[in-house]
Amino acid sequence: MEGAPFSKYSCIDFIFSVVGVCTFLVDWGSDVWVAAEFYRRGDFFWFAVLVGLMVLSSVVVQMFSWFWLKYDRELPGFSSGGGSGVHAGADTVLCGDRVKLSCMLHVLQLGFLCRHISAIRQGFRVWWRKQEGSEYAVYLTHDLSMLRLIETFCESAPQLTLMIYVMLRTNNARTVQFVSIAASTTSIVWMVVDYHRSLRSFLPDKAKQGWGSSLVYFLWNLLLIAPRVAAIALFSSVLPGYIAAHFLMMWVVFVLWAWRQRTDFMDSAGGEWLYRATVGLIWYFSWFNVAEGRTRGRSIIYHSFMAIDGGILLTTWWCYRDPVLSQSYALPLLITLPLSYLLGLLFKALYYCCFHPKLWRPLARDPGLPHDLPDAEVSFRVFSIQDNTMSSQHLNRRMACHASNFFNSDQGVDRNTDSTKNAESSRV
Repeated sequence: MEGAPFSKYSCIDFIFSVVGVCTFLVDWGSDVWVAAEFYRRGDFFWFAVLVGLMVLSSVVVQMFSWFWLKYDRELPGFSSGGGSGVHAGADTVLCGDRVKLSCMLHVLQLGFLCRHISAIRQGFRVWWRKQEGSEYAVYLTHDLSMLRLIETFCESAPQLTLMIYVMLRTNNARTVQFVSIAASTTSIVWMVVDYHRSLRSFLPDKAKQGWGSSLVYFLWNLLLIAPRVAAIALFSSVLPGYIAAHFLMMWVVFVLWAWRQRTDFMDSAGGEWLYRATVGLIWYFSWFNVAEGRTRGRSIIYHSFMAIDGGILLTTWWCYRDPVLSQSYALPLLITLPLSYLLGLLFKALYYCCFHPKLWRPLARDPGLPHDLPDAEVSFRVFSIQDNTMSSQHLNRRMACHASNFFNSDQGVDRNTDSTKNAESSRV
């Protein structure tokens, strides 16, 4: 299985960048609208919570963006003007060598938006004007995909929970709340599709996946995230004073678990702890693979734990709910949410059984074998992102790390050379 050439920037990439910035602006605009409505109606606590989520999300995303910009500046050719290659055009995008200006933009919480604008600008130059810098345009889109993932679970998912909680608590729904729920849901949906598309771009040509895999990936995430958000909102509606303690206890456990998995995503110790803290927040809503090797066991532990926790949240809500006000929806929710979570697990199993590529490659292929056997008929060793024909300078190592973790996650392979050779001999 030969390595794939570097994926070139395409019209679809440009469309995704444009839709991504539109989604970001609509989500941000709906946040401001909801916050203004809360303030105008005198709901100062909910106003403070919503503004706090907005500020926290923005600060976290800006910190990741700034860390990555600092790391990228150390890459060869990043600041070279008029050159070619992965960073062609980097001197005119993301402020080039103007570190103080870049820092100021991030302090003003504009770094993420500037990255969107930079990606669109660079993509337009490459796709429409046929200029150089395709690799850098792709590089930017991969960073944006990661930042959208972080922004979604730091703001959109908590905000969606808050809006559902407010509707349940007041037993009333206003237009602005529906708009906010629609914007948050759209942001989550777009993040799931865009993130999986970025992961797929690292696959070799032979293992490229169609849109069917993205559909199953989307359904699995939707059916797992939606019951989780609903269960948290229902619990909050009856015991609002305990949800903060519930989150903090689980977040601490998740951060320690990420530390135990020895994550190595960022290039500095401070950045790595920021990453682990963010992973803890993401795990509060959804599973996210952060380490190489066997993860099937970790995934089973996580989903079992979340199923038990979700069951406790739903049971608590059922016991403390108002039977009169919740009569119309209590029983349907009690039945639908666990079934949705179970269906999400089934879709996840379906994905790994039918759509997840078997990224293996032989150390020494038998010359007598055909060169184009189906993946299922050939024994391969672990596919490494670094085995691609693209040079390491052309590679967004952050997204490549996640792609490697995701696509190699359930292969159950030890990356030690001796164990790999033993596995090869046993397969032969």
